[in-house]
Amino acid sequence: MTRILIAEDEERIVSFLEKGLRANGYSTVAVGDGQSAAALARDDSFDLVVLDLGLPGLDGRDVLRAVRARGERLPILVLTARDGVEDTVGSLEQGADDYITKPFRFEELLARIRLRLRADDASTEATVLEVGDVQLDLRSRRATHGDRTVELTAREFALLETFMRHPNHVLSREQLLSHVWGYDFDPGSNVVDVYVRYLRRKLGEDTIETVRGMGYRLTG
Repeated sequence: MTRILIAEDEERIVSFLEKGLRANGYSTVAVGDGQSAAALARDDSFDLVVLDLGLPGLDGRDVLRAVRARGERLPILVLTARDGVEDTVGSLEQGADDYITKPFRFEELLARIRLRLRADDASTEATVLEVGDVQLDLRSRRATHGDRTVELTAREFALLETFMRHPNHVLSREQLLSHVWGYDFDPGSNVVDVYVRYLRRKLGEDTIETVRGMGYRLTG
């Protein structure tokens, strides 16, 4: 099983990441300080590191320098609330493979993780998802229903991708909010219901089933 080290000191984000990554088949270990991250980030222990720049004890960029100075080559994806050019470019120059700024959507983070793991692994995952008559090409960002191309917004695409990665599974509104809208979502929002209606209009009313009191399910 692919092992991911999460180096992040904000408990809410750690919980969000661990739940999402484990739901997608990854094993996770979380640490909340830079010294622990630098000590644990080794090629023979983990397949990828998600690294917050603002760690206590040892800054994320110092962790990067220490890990790369040892010769460790595992992919490192930086999380940062700092969106200045100096911070992002500096992270890449010091050895990060990619970065994503906070707040972020889980689906975007997951896509970046998969991209880095594919680049480091010859066994690439399928890039086309298919459930029933619906196909989703993750590379071209193209959706089709039967022989018809379906135009989707970025948010509709992300929501449909989440459903198609869990076919015939009931997904709660909270799960969908956290996967598609990120960890800063408002749990009282009805945005999931609104976007499910959008997808039904484009894919057919029977494509996504409402499971009363639980959530929604994409049927094949």
